[in-house]
Amino acid sequence: MTQRDPTMSTFDKLQARFDPQAAQGMNDIFQFHFSDAEDHYLKVHDGELEICVGEHEDPSVSLSLSTETLKGVMSGEINGMTAFMTGKLKASGNVMLATKLTSLFPTD
Repeated sequence: MTQRDPTMSTFDKLQARFDPQAAQGMNDIFQFHFSDAEDHYLKVHDGELEICVGEHEDPSVSLSLSTETLKGVMSGEINGMTAFMTGKLKASGNVMLATKLTSLFPTD
């Protein structure tokens, strides 16, 4: 019996919610370091999204969190700034770029 990677359904949902218009002109790498799953990164390039497993050598921003925190932030159940202030989310690099995630992946 194999255990399903908890990040896969989360990233499948993000792929479906991706707003290419919000990503026009962007060329950024969002690195995710998960405490409870394999690392992933998102390549956002001029309206296109590629989701990759592993670690990018030069990400624009790196985020360290659990898959549950990512789900909560992306669904709007957890405020990203609150997660950051309480230590559930750690960020390095272009931290302001992380604030664009909710516009890249709108809930509606």
